[in-house]
Amino acid sequence: MTPIVTVLALAAAGIGTSIADAQAPLSAPGTTWDASQLPETRGIVKQYTLTSRGDVDGLILNDGTEVKLPPHLTPQIVFAIRPGDGVSVRGLRARALPLVDATAITNIATGKSVVDNGPPDGPGRPGSDQTVNGRITTLLHGKRGEVNGAVLEDGTSLRLPPPEAERLADTLRPGQTISVRGDLLETALGKLVDVRAIGTSPDQLTEIEGPRPPRGPKGGPDRLGPPPPPPRG
Repeated sequence: MTPIVTVLALAAAGIGTSIADAQAPLSAPGTTWDASQLPETRGIVKQYTLTSRGDVDGLILNDGTEVKLPPHLTPQIVFAIRPGDGVSVRGLRARALPLVDATAITNIATGKSVVDNGPPDGPGRPGSDQTVNGRITTLLHGKRGEVNGAVLEDGTSLRLPPPEAERLADTLRPGQTISVRGDLLETALGKLVDVRAIGTSPDQLTEIEGPRPPRGPKGGPDRLGPPPPPPRG
């Protein structure tokens, strides 16, 4: 069974989810705070945004608002929220950016809500190294508003470390046509490139510096480096 099919199967079965009717309080079991007290943002979902492992870490609404969500909510989000759905988002809004750090999200048509209750996330999958070209339509941000990627005209998401995004700000801007090289991950949720080099054309690429995201399974040798030596007797 492929990872994305597994995600959908787990979500449909209700395993490890926090999906409730909209009439129920928007709070996770055992938590103190009620998400319905947070500011509300409404809109139509344009697309998912993905981490370098292929998990959903947010949504982009039709008006350009970027909604940040914890990646461990991937099964619940995919089950309850699809592109084209109208949603109500509860979370903190950034002052200077169309950015929401979401705690809960509700599908307006179905009344189903997804609330963050902090379950552990699962392992991801490595992508294949490819070069992609396209025009930037939207920049992506972290929870503090730092730029950490972009979305191309065809919906492909790009991810790179925030310090590098800042260093390459002249290249990484809406309307700019760019070329990137990196791990291309294609899933039923969308396409994502974990950027390793970026430029204005395939023959003028600047290498991305700094630590890279893990390429192996979570906690595996590719993530942590060589295994530690055996303990001395």
